[in-house]
Amino acid sequence: MFVHLGTFLLAITLLTMIPGVDTLMVIRNSVRGGWRDGAVTSLGICCGLFVHATVSAIGISVILLQTAWAFALLKLAGAGYLMWLGVTTLIRSWQQPSYATPESLAPPARKQGDWRSFREGFLSNVLNPKTILFYMAFLPQFIDPQRSALVQSLLLAGMHFMLAMIWQCLLAWGVTHTKRRFSQRAASAGSLFQGITGTILLAIGARLALEQSH
Repeated sequence: MFVHLGTFLLAITLLTMIPGVDTLMVIRNSVRGGWRDGAVTSLGICCGLFVHATVSAIGISVILLQTAWAFALLKLAGAGYLMWLGVTTLIRSWQQPSYATPESLAPPARKQGDWRSFREGFLSNVLNPKTILFYMAFLPQFIDPQRSALVQSLLLAGMHFMLAMIWQCLLAWGVTHTKRRFSQRAASAGSLFQGITGTILLAIGARLALEQSH
C-alpha cells in the first residue's frame, strides 16, 4: 500500500526525536504535574496529527497556502497561542518557591484535571503552521495515488502517533524521574527550567508573528 514504508518510519522517528515545540510542551507539563501530565499532553499532541493528516489529504492545506489571508490568520493564531503559553509559564516560574518544601516535594495535585493538559498539547500542535506544511509536503511522498489518500494519510498518521507517544511518554518519565531523584533541588531547578521553557515558547511565538508581519 505504501511506497518506501521503511524510509517513512526512519524519517518520522528521527523527526519525532528532534527537539521542538512538542518536546518543550511535554517537558514543561511534566515538570508542572509529573508523568501523567506529560503523557496526557503527549496524547493531545499526537491526536493533533490526525487533523494534519486529514487536512493534507483533502487538500485544505493547498487552499490555505493559496489564500494568503487564511494562512496568515492561522500563523497569527498559532503564534499567539505559543506566546500565551510562554507568558503563563514565565509567571508560574516566578510564583514557584526557589527552595524545596514538603509541599513542593509531594506528588503534584491535579486541580486542573487532564483536560487542561490535553487541550494545551492538542492546540499547540494543531495551531503550528510548520506542522501543516510538513504534513502537506511529506505525506504525499508515501501515498499510493491508486488508493484512498485519506485512508493512507490517516494510517501514516497512526504510525506517527504510536512513535511519538512512545518517545514523549519516555521523555515525560525521564523528566519526572530526574525531578524526584534530585528532589532537594527540584523546586529551584523546576522554576529555572520553566523560566527557560517559557522564554523559548515566547520567542518562538514572537518569531512566527514577526515572520508573518514581513
